[in-house]
Amino acid sequence: MNKPFPRLWPGKPYPLGATWDGSGVNFALFSEHAERVELCLFDDKGQREEQRVALPEQTDQVWHGYLPEARPGLLYGYRVYGPYKPEEGHRFNPNKLLLDPYAKDIHGMLRWSDAHFGYKIQSNRKDLSYNWSDNARNMLKCRVIDPAFTWGNDRSPQTPWHETIIYELHVKGFTRLHPLIPPRLRGTYAALASEPVIEHFHRLGVTAIELMPIHTFINDHYLVEHGLSNYWGYNSIGFFAPDNRYGTNGRVNEFKTMIKTLHAAGIEVILDVVYNHTAEGNELGPTLSFRGIDNAVYYRLMPDNSRYYKDYTGCGNTMNMMHPRVLQLIMDSLRYWVLEMHVDGFRFDLAAALARGLHEVDRLGAFLDTIHQDPVLSQVKLIAEPWDLGEGGYQVGNFPVGWTEWNGKYRDVVRDYWKGEGGVIDELGYRLTGSSDLYEHNGRRPYASINFITAHDGFTLHDLVSYDHKHNEANGENNRDGENHNRSWNCGVEGETDDPAICSLRMRQKRNFLATLFLSQGVPMLVAGDEMGRSQQGNNNAYCQDNQISWLNWELSRENRELLHFAQALIGLTKKHPCFRRRNFFQGHSIKGKKDIVWLNPDGKEMGEEQWKHDYARCLGVFLAGSGINERDTQGHLITDDDFLMLLNAYHEEILFKLPDFAVDQEWRVLIDTMSSVIPPDAPHYRSGEGYSLQGRSLALLIHERKHTQ
Repeated sequence: MNKPFPRLWPGKPYPLGATWDGSGVNFALFSEHAERVELCLFDDKGQREEQRVALPEQTDQVWHGYLPEARPGLLYGYRVYGPYKPEEGHRFNPNKLLLDPYAKDIHGMLRWSDAHFGYKIQSNRKDLSYNWSDNARNMLKCRVIDPAFTWGNDRSPQTPWHETIIYELHVKGFTRLHPLIPPRLRGTYAALASEPVIEHFHRLGVTAIELMPIHTFINDHYLVEHGLSNYWGYNSIGFFAPDNRYGTNGRVNEFKTMIKTLHAAGIEVILDVVYNHTAEGNELGPTLSFRGIDNAVYYRLMPDNSRYYKDYTGCGNTMNMMHPRVLQLIMDSLRYWVLEMHVDGFRFDLAAALARGLHEVDRLGAFLDTIHQDPVLSQVKLIAEPWDLGEGGYQVGNFPVGWTEWNGKYRDVVRDYWKGEGGVIDELGYRLTGSSDLYEHNGRRPYASINFITAHDGFTLHDLVSYDHKHNEANGENNRDGENHNRSWNCGVEGETDDPAICSLRMRQKRNFLATLFLSQGVPMLVAGDEMGRSQQGNNNAYCQDNQISWLNWELSRENRELLHFAQALIGLTKKHPCFRRRNFFQGHSIKGKKDIVWLNPDGKEMGEEQWKHDYARCLGVFLAGSGINERDTQGHLITDDDFLMLLNAYHEEILFKLPDFAVDQEWRVLIDTMSSVIPPDAPHYRSGEGYSLQGRSLALLIHERKHTQ
């Protein structure tokens, strides 16, 4: 048993959370409607509550106190007293130990019991009843940290947006089966900083990894009862604490070491963050933190009945970004991850929910305004998932300058096109060139578009070409969960097959998707494993599958090794040539006698306006002029490049594509033809006016190498 501490000193209301100053720890907790706040201290294992003392002071609705002689490693939690009146929005229950919203480290695992609920689960009155059971023994505990860490000369790589290539991955799933990582490290932050993983990043050519949620999260009660878990982690409860499930030693410094190592390797780290809701769910959810601290402040409640929650997220609740203290919490969290943990940016889950005013998504809402003017946050990479589940929540193209967006319209039209649907080339043209129709109107650039074919949510690339329908039976919801309209095509057979013709077509389709992704203007995002043919066996909602359905298999077949080599060569090509990394939109008019971009029909002629509207059109070409970039490098030199022809044929039959005759005897060399994973070095060259046999469902990239200066 630890020696009891003397009574608390008054302490200070700022900073919020538990702050060690070398002599003791200051505790500060905001609650507007609380009547009393008690600090609870626990033994080293978090099993026994050893001391409970009321915070002695309240300043500007912040309850605070200072514990002299307290040290890092101390485990604590709060009990907050106030009215239990759900119909008025208040759900105080001091029988529930609560997590500090500003906890920098969270100890242990939540063990589910009825005691975690503020009401009696079996009561006919449901959440209007009151639960006197104490939940402390089975509850997570907060841990005081020592923030000291030797960062040395760590610096963010600060890769420009137009040179960024994002690689979305799950900390555990990416490394759990890696044969070259020591077993004790697999599935951890340390594994991501290991030599074999960094070597894979470098060989592939990615510049940034986007980590699926690593904020401390909760495994839903329902999932645990069914032997599953919230594997993806979109169920946050601690916005400052890295989840200890991915640590080897339960300490925050392991995460910092990972960041430092990746930075030294030139790799940026972007966090997928979930600030739109918490793990406490709707009115029938548990009381773990915010609900018990001040439910009426932290959550959006229904204006006509405060017992219930506004749910723009599909997860039971929505954080109340209209309250200044909630906004402060989110901003403090973001700044903490940048300043103290050295991350390079954020992808905001269901970002539209954060920008909502009283109801509508407000493009100039407080959340967006605050970030825009913040001297720290405005300088890191900001990525919005530009939708939520509420009315008017689909906001692709509507976020302000300084933000990039997951471009769902890019994903949809590229899937539709390679599936073979007609009448989509008009929109495809916009998506291939950076989506100027979405982003140019408010001053943004092509790199505002985060282009993706797949993401963690949905089919993998392999499954996209192998399944017409989802197969989510393992999730235990009778295949009712997950998206029904996947824009996928199984190429003739549902699921795995040994048919050589279908297998060949599927490999070609995967190459088509990868080539389209990396040859498009904008920022490409690749999901980890897609370059190696990873499958989830047709599961398009594997959020609860912490097993080999989700884990990346590093034992590759010959075909998947070839796919990996194709992806590596493709990324290397696009990084070498600035034609594919433009900072400005194409203008389509003559620059020094030549257009910067020309759209071509199979006759080798420039497409007319009416040709974009043909329902049967599934083939088009695009000429990119290396002399038409009209941009300068960091030293002010004009950037030029070779000329390129990209030819796309989503039709099932071969089309003879006549190469344009912009110049007499202009010679073209084939760099990519997705009919094969490798272009032989002795591949024939073509001259202007000759026909190129563009096979059915294939993409070709040809280069005219020209003399140019940098």
